[in-house]
Amino acid sequence: MSKKTLIDVKNLIASYDDKIILDNISFSVYENEVFAVLGGSGCGKTTLLRHLLGLLKPDAGTINILGCDITKANDDEMQPLREQIGMVFQGAALFNSMTLAENVSLPLEEYTDYPDKVIRDIVDWKLHIVGLDHARDYLPAELSGGMKKRAAIARAMVMDPKLLFFDEHTTGLDPVMAAELDRIIVQLRDELNITVVVVTHDLTSIRRISDRAIMIAGKQIIATGSIKEMEQSGDQRVINFFMQHDKN
Repeated sequence: MSKKTLIDVKNLIASYDDKIILDNISFSVYENEVFAVLGGSGCGKTTLLRHLLGLLKPDAGTINILGCDITKANDDEMQPLREQIGMVFQGAALFNSMTLAENVSLPLEEYTDYPDKVIRDIVDWKLHIVGLDHARDYLPAELSGGMKKRAAIARAMVMDPKLLFFDEHTTGLDPVMAAELDRIIVQLRDELNITVVVVTHDLTSIRRISDRAIMIAGKQIIATGSIKEMEQSGDQRVINFFMQHDKN
């Protein structure tokens, strides 16, 4: 039985100021997997992420997400899609003047007309999933770095998205907190059928959570498959990446 494709990128070309950053990139992401985008600093990972989120338009190629070609979609066509996508930013991006529960409820307040009690129940359930039941009335300043990341996950999934994107999710976390965050990501995939795309250079994390990955270097994809398959690559750039990041 073939896997359902949720993201299909074909022949993507992206540039900044006439400088090509990604040149003829093609890959697919399947339903209910953790898919990683790997590569060194400045390789184009963040550029790719911004294109997948519809924040940037490519010079050429197509990006089909949940059946919608976002390279051609207007704002009205993008809005229903955005409600099916959650994004966890590197810095959590919580509003400092709002409690944790208020931060998490924001998408529901903006995009639904649910009664207050329903919103509260949904928020409480999402906070429970990430282990923050006790912190609903905390302000961001009262949260540790790991708690902020978990809060950001709760907010990103409050609309029950089909896709969840992470940008360098373990940055700034100690090994114990990073492992806990990885556990939550795998739990979301397994229990809620969420498909996850992770942009990172953290090999320890990716070995724990990823089903498949691509590696970007020299504007192109130089390796694809599982981490074990990548480790058997004969491409010296792939070998160097693993050697360098395994030391860190």
